[in-house]
Amino acid sequence: MRNKLFLILAILVGVSGCSAPAGTWGWYVIDPTLPNGYNNIRFLLNGFGATITVSVIAAVLSMTIGLIVALPGMSLNRWVRLPSRIYVEFVRAIPLLPMLFWVFYGLPVVLRSMGINFPIEPFWGAVITLAISDSAFTAEIYRSGIQSINKGQTEAAKTIGLSYIQSMLYVILPQAIRRILPPLANQFIYIVKMSAFASVIGMQELTRRANELVVTEYRPLEIYTLLIFEYLILVLIISFFVRWLERKMGSDERK
Repeated sequence: MRNKLFLILAILVGVSGCSAPAGTWGWYVIDPTLPNGYNNIRFLLNGFGATITVSVIAAVLSMTIGLIVALPGMSLNRWVRLPSRIYVEFVRAIPLLPMLFWVFYGLPVVLRSMGINFPIEPFWGAVITLAISDSAFTAEIYRSGIQSINKGQTEAAKTIGLSYIQSMLYVILPQAIRRILPPLANQFIYIVKMSAFASVIGMQELTRRANELVVTEYRPLEIYTLLIFEYLILVLIISFFVRWLERKMGSDERK
């Protein structure tokens, strides 16, 4: 069904472009049969690597930080649980764009005031921001997934002499991962889409390249249309891989 809708949309766009009055459309800027259009498409597609790389690194860091934050957040001790809750509520309340500006422009100033000269490049500024911003949501996903496991599993692990860390690694987390895989995949897709904000600090990813092409070609409608299809294809590939991984891991417990 999705493929049919995609095909219909593509046909409608093509037909409307052909029937529109002269000067309304300018699909020649992304026409692969023309030298200029072919070069423009290549220029846009070269942004895929940066988008995927920053998204994957940010996702790995986000899942790692999220797990570190989530585990103390489930402690029965209030003072152990409190820092985790403060971190989650504080990070979730900050919009991504202001956080990106603060990390890229503000963090080097803070480090220099501490005697550390560490300039942050656009790539790492985007990675740090995306990882921190998403880690709060990932921590809540971990917490809900772990708490959904029957307490009898933890008690059984204790009876065979497993420590808290061992029971988490070998008993609880393997079961929880199966349940939280779909929401974790949604968060990865969220990171991929939010990586577009990295364009404002000069990172050469998909959106930045589209913006530069718009400045030179003055055809925003056509170029941003192609940009949308680029993100659509990327998200569909990720979704397909996640569905495959869910089948391999048996995440659908109804079966």
